[in-house]
Amino acid sequence: MRRRNLKNLHRPTNRPNMNISPARENILKRIRQALTIETPMPFPQRAVPEAVVHPLRQEIEVEFAERFTALDGKFVYCINRQELAFQLGSLIRKQNWEKVYCVEGALQNLIAPIVGERLNISDLAQCDVSITGCDTLVARTGSIVLSSALTEGRTASVYAPIHVCIAFTSQLVYDLGDAFKALRQQHGDRFPSLVSFATGPSRTADIEKTLVVGVHGPKQVYLFLVEA
Repeated sequence: MRRRNLKNLHRPTNRPNMNISPARENILKRIRQALTIETPMPFPQRAVPEAVVHPLRQEIEVEFAERFTALDGKFVYCINRQELAFQLGSLIRKQNWEKVYCVEGALQNLIAPIVGERLNISDLAQCDVSITGCDTLVARTGSIVLSSALTEGRTASVYAPIHVCIAFTSQLVYDLGDAFKALRQQHGDRFPSLVSFATGPSRTADIEKTLVVGVHGPKQVYLFLVEA
């Protein structure tokens, strides 16, 4: 049997010369030269941008209430949990809500004496109103921050025709950056996969620029802020 010459098996083949055209070489040369030249900042006087967010000039509760109600949100301030029970119970009876959806354990214990048999934890699609908590509140924009870390996720605040959020003054922050800092402090390395900033009732003007409320979410949003 004829043996093959193993010495030549791994001998590198001669590659053809990659000739670079003069035009291409000229372009590459200009790029290399440009990279070595330090480009001055075009507007040095704007190197440190001015703050785009004005500092808070009033109580943070007032700031949030003004922003939230300006976006057609319904705001109710409660000095304690007893007033929350009274105000929420009065609203439920006045609106004649028969099916109140709530799955968050702490809130269930809080509202169970108020809603009684109206409490519904199994049928979100058929409920009259959903009651949820939130991660935090942003005063500057009047936004409710809802994340996937909540017991009900984001579904209860979107699918129900009316959304009632119960929050506490300790959850108030001023700006969006403060909201993300609060989320990091709450969740650490287990940061939520979804964070939503709900600012007033759902609204759209996609069709003929006509504003329609309640298309992609609740038609009404109530915020009960409890002093804590």
